[in-house]
Amino acid sequence: MSSLPSLPSTPDKRAPTGNAVEVFFAFFKLGLTAFGGPVAHLGYFRAEFVERRRWIDDGSYADLVALCQFLPGPASSQVGFALGLGRAGWPGALAAWLGFTLPSALVLILCAYGLQQWSWLAHSGAVHGLKLAAVAVVAHAVWGMARALCPDRPRAALAIAAALLALAVPSALGQVGAIAAAAFAGLLWLQSAALPAATPRHPGVGRAAAVVLLLVFALLLLLSMALAAGTSLPAQLAAFYQAGALVFGGGHVVLALLQAAVVPPGWVGNDAFIAGYGLAQAVPGPLFTFAAYLGALMPAPLGGWTGGLVLLAAVFLPGLLLVAGALPFWEALRQRPSVQRAMAGANAAVVGLLLAALYDPLWTSAIHTRLDFAIALVGFGLLAYGRQPPLRVVALSAVAAWLLV
Repeated sequence: MSSLPSLPSTPDKRAPTGNAVEVFFAFFKLGLTAFGGPVAHLGYFRAEFVERRRWIDDGSYADLVALCQFLPGPASSQVGFALGLGRAGWPGALAAWLGFTLPSALVLILCAYGLQQWSWLAHSGAVHGLKLAAVAVVAHAVWGMARALCPDRPRAALAIAAALLALAVPSALGQVGAIAAAAFAGLLWLQSAALPAATPRHPGVGRAAAVVLLLVFALLLLLSMALAAGTSLPAQLAAFYQAGALVFGGGHVVLALLQAAVVPPGWVGNDAFIAGYGLAQAVPGPLFTFAAYLGALMPAPLGGWTGGLVLLAAVFLPGLLLVAGALPFWEALRQRPSVQRAMAGANAAVVGLLLAALYDPLWTSAIHTRLDFAIALVGFGLLAYGRQPPLRVVALSAVAAWLLV
């Protein structure tokens, strides 16, 4: 087997060119407005960073999404972290994570201080409008990505097959299986001559640093397994690190793992856990920020703001270590013709997975009446043909649902 192509040692024109302040405010805006869960977040990211800011092209974005779907951890947060890393290096990666994560984390910590009376917001018309906006944003992402990544019959067929498999097996296994099967089909059946070359991107991290990050991930996982028993501070940190390291399938899966970690030992009561679960669905940003709510409720030595922020970092850390460690090897691999064929199939599968998620859970949880459909359809039209920014569509959908639904 030939060795992987090395990253250039001379100054690279593809090296990060942005700054952390720019990255922070771009993601902070999304952290305030990106409702709808991980799949909707990917739609918001595409609208902001592929279409509006042009930090990355559609093919590279889909490659990145496919990589993060394979890795354990919060896929949308990993994509955002990688986008920040490629744009402005390590300061940009940290800025992207903080900007996207802090808004919902801070709200949930406040809720843990006794603001559970805000739970009525989860059932308000305005929040329902935010769900309708998420339908419009994901539909627009599917439409745009399908035109770019499924331009011929073979890839369109792979996208449809991936959607059917994801609907038939609604779990992380179905998603990863669909991407793997489509990648294998693309390797066998697609022609390299018909595919555009993969656009080179600097991953923002070198190979030596990547190896260190992967070793740190593995060592911390082994340490967390050794410290998992008991009720001490190390055991609490270990439980949250393990939840972030071993979860496939996104935020909803980590909620179940966290319940098993904190309710049986009596760290958090089941009623408080369920109340926080409802609140976590009503705030924007990643569902992994539910860890901040739990950390604020934890017994000493954690609890309060310290517990919320420490356990927030603990649950996100493994996924971020993994994606940063994988990126330089991924960037080298995806330049190969055989990998490009496989990735063309995998990217078609990503479109299919977004299509399946557009139906379930987004459509099934948001579209209940003709008026719901009308609001979502107008939102889609404003995005696709009116060229309106997602933030404006989100605000208009919330107001429309609040007034009319």
